[in-house]
Amino acid sequence: MTMNLRSDDKFVQDEGWYDAAERYAAFLASHEDTHLLLLELGVGSNTPLIIKYPFWQMTAKNSNAVYACVNSGEAFIPREIESRGIRLNADIGKVLNELKNN
Repeated sequence: MTMNLRSDDKFVQDEGWYDAAERYAAFLASHEDTHLLLLELGVGSNTPLIIKYPFWQMTAKNSNAVYACVNSGEAFIPREIESRGIRLNADIGKVLNELKNN
């Protein structure tokens, strides 16, 4: 078993992937100017074009958006959106358990 990475020919980019990508693009387009929390959970740097970069761009363009990144070891917020960012350099499971128990 391997992780779903673009490191070889085993990355799953089938019809379902393209359908999901279209739904995701529609979501991003329909929420451009709304109050929005862009919550990134554990996204690594392998495929930043899918989640990281669009989230950063949306936060930069939308003054009503907040970007939050929860990631153990890879929590990063660009300087340009730092004032509207939340960075938690922590284990996602522990963060979610803490939220659940509060």
